[in-house]
Amino acid sequence: MIATLSHLQKTDLQHVWHPCSQMKDYEEFPPIVIKSGKGIYLYDENGKEYIDAVSSWWVNLFGHANERISRALANQAFQLEHVIFANFTHEPATLLAEKLVKITPDGLSKVFFADNGSSAIEVALKMSFQYHLQKGKTNKKRFLAFSDAYHGETLGALSVGGVGLYSDIYQPLLLDTLRAQGPDCFRCPFHESPAHCNTPCISSVEAMLQQHHQEIAAVIIEPLIQAAAGMKMYPPAFLTKLKELCSQYDVHFIADEIAVGFGRTGTMFACEQAGITPDFMCLSKGLTGGYLPLSVVLTNDEVYDAFYDDYKNNKAFLHSHSYTGNPLACRVALEVLKIFEEEEYIKKIQQKSAFMRELASETFLQHPNVGEYRQVGMVGAIELVKNKETKEPLPSTERVGYKIYQIALEKGLLIRPLGNVLYFMPPYVIEENEIRTMINKANQAIVEYF
Repeated sequence: MIATLSHLQKTDLQHVWHPCSQMKDYEEFPPIVIKSGKGIYLYDENGKEYIDAVSSWWVNLFGHANERISRALANQAFQLEHVIFANFTHEPATLLAEKLVKITPDGLSKVFFADNGSSAIEVALKMSFQYHLQKGKTNKKRFLAFSDAYHGETLGALSVGGVGLYSDIYQPLLLDTLRAQGPDCFRCPFHESPAHCNTPCISSVEAMLQQHHQEIAAVIIEPLIQAAAGMKMYPPAFLTKLKELCSQYDVHFIADEIAVGFGRTGTMFACEQAGITPDFMCLSKGLTGGYLPLSVVLTNDEVYDAFYDDYKNNKAFLHSHSYTGNPLACRVALEVLKIFEEEEYIKKIQQKSAFMRELASETFLQHPNVGEYRQVGMVGAIELVKNKETKEPLPSTERVGYKIYQIALEKGLLIRPLGNVLYFMPPYVIEENEIRTMINKANQAIVEYF
């Protein structure tokens, strides 16, 4: 029986259409009204406390209502809230671009601003296509993506995504994308282990590039973690070999670091662990520490120069949106990068992730329905299975992950599942005692369900 709905819940259900939701579910499980947040905690209208173990959809890095970031935002709001970014510029965007070029892999020298992750993907796809077109490679009109990939919800981003739950219904509207088999370390068809893997799964990509490279503009990939697919993790060697193949076959490499950038994998950017520089790097989510929508696409001088010409030659990149380079978002992003540097957060992330990995492995792997606990940096995932020996998955129709999520919420823990994969991606300000509480509450929810 549902408790009496509050006024805000009633009003919400009357007017709001929530994202990534079957709204009929809300009849039995109405939206929780959050009134405030502080650090890793969210507080609802009744004062109940929740650990935000998913960083509010992977965006929050340094906690809710962070004093440094809030102060920077407030100061900027009293100076300049927005200005058209065509033929104008401002200090926050200029300094942010300069800083991003310094901290990203060598060779990424140009920064194009967008407003969210999907928009960044659209920008990279369009830039790659137009680059090849203006270089006389008119056949390069397609993209190579991976099974189980996720790159966003706009039509171009959906076209290179490979999670059917999101894209199947829209297939008549999507680009004709080539698809290679993505790495699957948990159910590896080559029976390799991630720690000693020679990445034989790269053969699928190599075969596609050999056959179709003359029509492929770019390969797009989520480095190290296919997030929406269930936090599927794979070794850096796959990226290293993929970059070599892209160079060999004259195909751009697009690194979608929207979910994995800014320390999530234990280094500032996931590509660092493979020792590669992509042709395009898409960044968003953690860029503003969970405060405002902002994304960027970084690329190199070679790509930039293909667009640089007299206006009459129609080579300009004419993509735009109204809030390009928004000063508020850029100023917040600058403060986020200052916190990383001044408070040595990469070192803290590595220490906390080691503690989280050890404790989570001890806690979850003994459960008969946990097929694997895997972790890269501060991203940990629990793969729930029907049979531990055969790795047989639980039926999706039973919605096991969703039911455990509901139990966890009752215990004050927010761990929104990806199918039957539960995951942790907490803000970096989480302390060891809070990591312990997070893991214990998740384990209690799993045990209670099964």
